[in-house]
Amino acid sequence: MTAAQELAVDVLAVLEERGQTVAAAESLTGGLVVAELTAVPGASAMVRGSVTAYATEVKRDVLGVDGPLLAGRGAVDPEVAAQMAQGIRALLGADWGIATTGVAGPTEQDGKPVGTVFVAVAGPAGAGGVRELSLDGDRRSVRQESVRAVLALLLRELTENAGAKDTEHNGGNGCLQP
Repeated sequence: MTAAQELAVDVLAVLEERGQTVAAAESLTGGLVVAELTAVPGASAMVRGSVTAYATEVKRDVLGVDGPLLAGRGAVDPEVAAQMAQGIRALLGADWGIATTGVAGPTEQDGKPVGTVFVAVAGPAGAGGVRELSLDGDRRSVRQESVRAVLALLLRELTENAGAKDTEHNGGNGCLQP
């Protein structure tokens, strides 16, 4: 089993345990993220769907990414990734949205070199984050590592939030006691 496959299994197990769902907005990965998730038996209970937003206009018109942001910075940008994750979460009614945007090659895009990738997660109560990647390798390896990275980021967010949720349910007030 590949690292991405293992992460997909782990992500879906946590989502199932929490009764939560996920949706994916993908650019450079072109559907590979949701393919990893849906390859896991039983995924249909947790995976809401995906949008492959390869064109900038799709990021803007379907996912709700800010037009001036796209015009000013291009599609390979951390805020674009964050807005894609928020947009897919809202569009498909998922608890968690994940997104990938970047340059897989063979040439640079928007002045960004091949291997520049941003992955993002947006979740309940403002949970989430963006990670910048600087990847080496060919187009295939950049795309595969992007899949692994977004699933790893989602798993980290899920497990960090699960800990906070458990503390709240166990009567803790979330602050350190002297």
